[in-house]
Parts: sequence; C-alpha cells; structure tokens
Amino acid sequence: MKLEFYKYQGTGNDFIIIDNRQNIFDKNDTKRVAELCDRRFGIGADGLILLESHPDVDFEMVYYNADGNQSSMCGNGGRCIVAFAKYLGLIESKATFLAIDGMHHASIEGDYVKLHMKDVSSVNKFSDYTQLDTGSPHYVTLSNGVDGLNVKQLGSEVRYSEIFKAEGINVNFVEHLKDNVFKVRTYERGVEDETLSCGTGVTAVAIAMNYIGETEKNIVELKTPGGDLQVMFQKEGDTYRDVWLCGLAKQVFKGYL
Repeated sequence: MKLEFYKYQGTGNDFIIIDNRQNIFDKNDTKRVAELCDRRFGIGADGLILLESHPDVDFEMVYYNADGNQSSMCGNGGRCIVAFAKYLGLIESKATFLAIDGMHHASIEGDYVKLHMKDVSSVNKFSDYTQLDTGSPHYVTLSNGVDGLNVKQLGSEVRYSEIFKAEGINVNFVEHLKDNVFKVRTYERGVEDETLSCGTGVTAVAIAMNYIGETEKNIVELKTPGGDLQVMFQKEGDTYRDVWLCGLAKQVFKGYL
C-alpha cells in the first residue's frame, strides 16, 4: 500500500507529516521513522509527525525525533501540523490539539501560525547558563559572535555532560543584538546536531533573556539560521503565562512511500 507523506518546514526546521487518522502508520516501528528522517537514504527531516484523530479536539499530534524515538514537544512541528490541518480542511483559522505536553491552541492566517505554548513556572539561573522547560528541556547561554561557534561540538559536550546525559537537553547559544532582538543557534537532542531553528528553543531563549534581565520586553524577536520567529508572553511573578510562538510554516512538497 502506498503511504502519502508531506514535507513541511517552519523557519528551516523540517518535518515529515503523515495523516494517520486511519492508523496506517506503525507507531512502534522506530527504525522506519529514523530511516525516513535520514537525509541520505530517506526523505530527510529533523523529525516525523503523525496527525491523528481525537474525540474532543481537532486532532492529536504525535512527534518523533530524527533518531526514531518519540519525543517531547516540538514548537515548530506544532506550527507545521496546524498548517497541515488547515490544508486537510480539518480547521479554518483556529485549532485546538493534543500534544505530548498537553493541550495547545493555535491560529493561522496564510502561512503565519501562532502557537500557544505551555506556562513556564520554573526558570533556573546559574553562573553561565539558564535552564528551563518549554515543553522540552533547554539550556540557554549567552555568547559573543554565535556565527563563529561550532554548535554541534559545543552543544554535544553539554548534552552529553555528566549532569545532562541521562535525559539529554537542547542547547541554545544566544547573542544579544539589540533591545528585544536576539540571534539564536540550537543543538537539538534526538537530532544530535544543529537545526536551522527550534521552536521550544527560541521560546526558552525569550523567557530566559527576560528572566535574567537582558530584555524587559514581553515581545521578543529571535533570529535563527532558518528565519525569524517571535515569542510573546505575560509575566506574573516568576511564572510566564500566555506564551505564544509565532512564525511561518510552509508545505515544501508531498510524495508517496
């Protein structure tokens, strides 16, 4: 049986998306997921997403990292699946869906998707980095001249360090450009390499930069190698609520397996 797939990207963070409402894809076949995400022998992607039926909301999102393992929340993937749901005619301009970290709301206008992220009530500041969870765990560190960094090497050193290697962590290198504008490069666990953009990563960066006083603004502009994203939030004490990740999400192509 032929299996139809779609390729989407959100600021260069790319995903294979499959309409699995009829349970046509074997979710236990992690080897196949990894093979499909392989950039030389497969379709090539940072992750694979299944859109599935849900009895109470528009759909459910099941996300796998490129290594084939089901993973924590993916922000750009969440924006892409909203665009896919609109393409399928499941939604018009608004969506509610279930992901691994709970319910999400979103809106879409053209290719621009706004995704409501989880509240963040715990931000831990250390001498040279900030640690927080925005649906996925993140390490955020300021750096001068992020363009010159070997992100894969430096990121893997943190990700596999004694303190983080058990669960793994995503590593974000941040350069403060001006006021509420930051440049970000991210090493993603599960991909085990730099990606062109990371949605939960830029969300973590925006919150971390506000928390440590690098910006007082609650609308933060993030420049990634794959494009620009915007994060908005409301701060109530030490809790960040009403967090939104905003940016473009586009279909690249579709094909059959």
